[in-house]
Amino acid sequence: MFYHDNELQYEVEVEEPDPYYAKMLQEGIGGIEGEMRVALQYMFQAFGTPKSKAKYRDLLMETAMEEFGHVEMYATAITKNLQGAPQSIIDEIAHDSPLISMMMEGGQPRQALSAGLHGLATDANGVPFNGNYIIASGNLAADMYANIAAEATGRQLACRLYEITDDEGMKDMLSYLIARDTMHQNQWHAVLEDLGETMPVPASFPEEKENQEFNYQFMSTFREEREDPGERWTQGTSIDGKGEFSYGFQPGGGTGIVEEAAAEMYNEASSQGGDKSIDDESVDES
Repeated sequence: MFYHDNELQYEVEVEEPDPYYAKMLQEGIGGIEGEMRVALQYMFQAFGTPKSKAKYRDLLMETAMEEFGHVEMYATAITKNLQGAPQSIIDEIAHDSPLISMMMEGGQPRQALSAGLHGLATDANGVPFNGNYIIASGNLAADMYANIAAEATGRQLACRLYEITDDEGMKDMLSYLIARDTMHQNQWHAVLEDLGETMPVPASFPEEKENQEFNYQFMSTFREEREDPGERWTQGTSIDGKGEFSYGFQPGGGTGIVEEAAAEMYNEASSQGGDKSIDDESVDES
């Protein structure tokens, strides 16, 4: 069950509306680095967290709800940038930069045509949000690593959006979102610390079933053999403390060439070299 009121999580003000910037803000809603991704990712991870790990479920769901608040903030910012822009500003932007003019003219017409000058569930290129962005594996450790990466790319996006605007209202909003990304990265690291030993993921798989020759070997794929570069990932104790890093090469063996095509898949280019589907004697030669 969810509850909502009309107050934003953090105030959103736009001092100088910019319809082109509204298009870029769309990435913060529906892009792979955006708020819809993390909101739904944390929600579905929470759905898959068992009762025995209720504290993690609560943490995930609370953060998911916070991220939905960020979606609302971005949507509000987009609306204010679109609806508040007088024609003089639009004309000035187009006049100053032919490139921006071209991008505005062919940019995000759906913000007007499909949404009436509001935000959309798309990225900055107008591509609809894709549920395949969401990672909810059922393994808490795997999900935490995915969450750290999601927050890192989300923070990077917010930082880039911050740098390309001079609007103090937008900078204030983005400063808040950047700060929250900092917290979320830290809290997911804290969960991993709280979980204890989780490497390799999943840690529950019997490690004796791994191929022990290759489970801690950095495998060079250069054609010619090279010397061990002596890096942290080629020598010394592995990060999980369960093995020793080494340096080696692809073992090789076998061939990728298929001996025979499956006749029922009709992969043969012609009837020559394969089983004919029609008996030669049944063909009428008259």
